[in-house]
Amino acid sequence: MSKTVRPLEGKTALITGGSRGIGRVIAQALAFEGADIAVVSSGSGPEAADVCREIAAECGVRTAHYRCDVSDFARTREMVDAVRSDFGGIQILVNCAGITRDGLILRMKEEDFDRVIDVNLKGAFNMIRHCSGIFLRQREGCIINISSVVALRGNPGQANYAASKAGLIGLTKAVARELAGRNIRCNAIAPGFIESSMTEGLSRDKITAAAALGRIGRPEDVAQAAVYLAEASYVTGTVLTVDGGLAM
Repeated sequence: MSKTVRPLEGKTALITGGSRGIGRVIAQALAFEGADIAVVSSGSGPEAADVCREIAAECGVRTAHYRCDVSDFARTREMVDAVRSDFGGIQILVNCAGITRDGLILRMKEEDFDRVIDVNLKGAFNMIRHCSGIFLRQREGCIINISSVVALRGNPGQANYAASKAGLIGLTKAVARELAGRNIRCNAIAPGFIESSMTEGLSRDKITAAAALGRIGRPEDVAQAAVYLAEASYVTGTVLTVDGGLAM
């Protein structure tokens, strides 16, 4: 009996924020399709080691964890070099690392605005900047930026988060145009309200009433979109909204 070839077999996916929440489920979904997985997280807790063990056991792919603050330009370069050396290349980059520091604009502290921009937007720039050379030499690459529905419609108390995620959409489209000629694609996903630590304090009744599909999203919904974009060779520069009809 011939071996079933999975669509992403032979590729390495580097996923920031891959130790929990949406990033963790994306890592699992890409591994199920055959990709080797490099999980990046800012902390040294057990979550990243756990997800690596689970993925390796369930999917039979190579996994490794790298600790890195993606807002640090120099440290990010070192981490990307380490992943390339360990895995022999990087074909897929998922920028999922993100934080919130909510507050009304009238009272928002400068450091809270700056930190959210540094992690959510500059962190994605740092990763793309350091991976793009690898992609160019390979003449192959797929970048998936995790934006948010609040980038499209705003949200009170989240001026910093909305600005960072809107910036990701502009970054996505500019990078897609710059790198398309070398077979490098760049797309974004704009999730709506998804079950995660970021939505624990929100009213489920209000969320389900606002979404046309009448439910809060699951991390698996976003992971399905990430798998599609990782495999869709003729899709670039797009923003795939996964929000249950919230922003339509």
